[in-house]
Amino acid sequence: METSRQYERVFDHFDSNGDGKISASELKHCVGAIGGEISEEEAEAVVVLMDSDGDGLLGMEDFKKLVEGAEEEEKVKDLKEAFRMYEMDGKGCITPQSLKNMLRRLGESKSIEDCKLMISQFDIDGDGVLSFDEFRTMMS
Repeated sequence: METSRQYERVFDHFDSNGDGKISASELKHCVGAIGGEISEEEAEAVVVLMDSDGDGLLGMEDFKKLVEGAEEEEKVKDLKEAFRMYEMDGKGCITPQSLKNMLRRLGESKSIEDCKLMISQFDIDGDGVLSFDEFRTMMS
């Protein structure tokens, strides 16, 4: 699988001493290399949190879980931004009216009834609006 090879290449690049594991200091260095910033203490906390075998280092599987978790966090952040655009009226949910308004801004004209129908397809709790979790389900 191509994604596995990509993880391995990145992992090998950050495994500066070639021991097949990433230490907290190697993690700190790799985060810095991609333009991020993490303290030694934060790097150590991440290693402790993600270390599955208790050796104080991240193996390949630990590293994959860390990267996938970071990617998921980014997706959730992007979804929250999109949700806020549709939500618009500050109610913490997407209403038929806020959906209609956003669609109009995107150049699509829909009636309130159309918007109610669109919302009902993903309205898990049946309250007539979309919460963030329902929106997230819809966007998956």
